[in-house]
Amino acid sequence: MSRLLTRRSVLTGLGFSAIIGGTAGLAFSPAFRDLILGSGEKLSYQTHRLIGRNALAPEFTEAQMSPDFRTNGNTMPNSSDYQRHMETGFANWQLQVDGLVVSPKAFSLSALQAMPSRTQITRHDCVEGWSAIGKWKGVQLSTLLSQATLLPAARYMVLHCADDFGGESYYESIDLVDALHPQTILAYAMNDAPLTVGHGAPLRLRVERQLGYKQAKYVMRIEVTSTLASIGLGKGGYWEDQIGYDWYAGI
Repeated sequence: MSRLLTRRSVLTGLGFSAIIGGTAGLAFSPAFRDLILGSGEKLSYQTHRLIGRNALAPEFTEAQMSPDFRTNGNTMPNSSDYQRHMETGFANWQLQVDGLVVSPKAFSLSALQAMPSRTQITRHDCVEGWSAIGKWKGVQLSTLLSQATLLPAARYMVLHCADDFGGESYYESIDLVDALHPQTILAYAMNDAPLTVGHGAPLRLRVERQLGYKQAKYVMRIEVTSTLASIGLGKGGYWEDQIGYDWYAGI
């Protein structure tokens, strides 16, 4: 089976590791990040789209599942609206799908659970350096997008979430290729049990070919758009805007 190129292998293959090693003092400057790491991100993205756009992330057996799968990021949204939904078991909660679609939709949790589902056992790779293998069940994002019917200008899916950092709601985005990928699901179950609040209940994104910070939790709304320029500071995600994480975190 062919092996997808990672950002690290691309950079190493081009000799960028020597550049990075020789300019350690510049590692945290915006100019260095944009010039060197930004170039690597663009090259990695283009490479994945050229030779790996349909490739699947590795899947594992139940015997390989991690005994402990830690929570990450926020584990309890401060939103009073979210907490009201939590207290009722998300009975009246709805996922909004809007933006550049023919028919905006609102899906209840029970409606999502009644749709054809996909189950996959995959590895979560966190940018902080830890990994864990878990079992996810949910509805393919492509199923919801087909019901809403994308307009021709649609290019990105922006996920608006219930959790926040310092009062600013969390958000992330992926492109149309990842949105329509068969392993991109909105998961409502983990390890054969309903998704817990700590892991993003009632719904979280699993975009298995990217790093953990792209796996948005507490998803409340999916906005279809042609550009990311008007989302946050224009880089496509909360951590991308705030501390310069790559928008494309392909692995």
